[in-house]
Amino acid sequence: MKLTTRNFLLTLFLVLAVALSACAPAATPEPTAAPTAVPPTAEPTAVPPTAVPAGPANPDLILATTTSTQDSGLLDVLIPLFEQQTGFKVKTTAVGSGAAIQMGQEGNADVLLVHSPAAEKTFMSDGWGKERLLIMHNDFIIVGPAGDPAAIKGLGPKDAFVAMAKAGDEGKATFIARADKSGTSTKELDFWKKAAIDPAGTKPAWYVETGQGMGPTLTIASEKGGYTLTDRATFLANKANLQLEILLEGNNAFLNVYHVITVDPAKWPKVNYEGAVAFGKFMTDPATQEVIGKFGVDKYGQALFIGDATKTDADLGLK
Repeated sequence: MKLTTRNFLLTLFLVLAVALSACAPAATPEPTAAPTAVPPTAEPTAVPPTAVPAGPANPDLILATTTSTQDSGLLDVLIPLFEQQTGFKVKTTAVGSGAAIQMGQEGNADVLLVHSPAAEKTFMSDGWGKERLLIMHNDFIIVGPAGDPAAIKGLGPKDAFVAMAKAGDEGKATFIARADKSGTSTKELDFWKKAAIDPAGTKPAWYVETGQGMGPTLTIASEKGGYTLTDRATFLANKANLQLEILLEGNNAFLNVYHVITVDPAKWPKVNYEGAVAFGKFMTDPATQEVIGKFGVDKYGQALFIGDATKTDADLGLK
């Protein structure tokens, strides 16, 4: 069938439209929106390590003390605790109380632990010490051979010293004296004075001066079968090696009191006053006082020292 002119033109238009559509460039697709950037998680703020307390500016502390605190073993317990808690390093010089006090007076010690009340008071009144703290006490005892040739057992202190001198003059007894200006030596000489006897001045043969600490003096007394005045703590700590017995004890006159004294930096500016104060606080701390009160119980069945930090000198009968 012949197409009409109108149909022919319509068909031609459609063919051209299709051809043009095929030749046209493909439409550019709309770009996909970029995802919203998520900011990176912030680095956690670093937590500073727990601050470690700064150590003392001057960690070296010189302690001058009586031999009884060393010979009894008490300082072997207390000094490591103090060093661990405070960072101080202690150099201990164990001598008689008189020598320890002299070290403080000469600026050769930072802090003292002594048991010579009269000498301590002089030290303080002369301005060498700054603080004096009551720490503890134990007691003096007279020990000697089990046979007790002077028959002092059961006597009072004055009568006992008279009896020992009499037995010495008769060649029956020997007395061993420290003669080292210690607290024990000072106490012994005071007992002789009250008995109106002066063996340190007259030097009788029965009066033997060692010039040494309590431990060596006990050893000499044991070897010679003599009497001596000692603190209980040192005697009990050495008893297993001694041929000596406790013959006199329990009298109020035998009280043996210990104080800590800080050396005054106004006298000796280079002393370690910070360390001395720290040692005083440690020794009076309730926890330390508890350690002191229990020391010796496990080994000897009794405490070698009694803590007194909550007491006063007057409570112990000291003037």
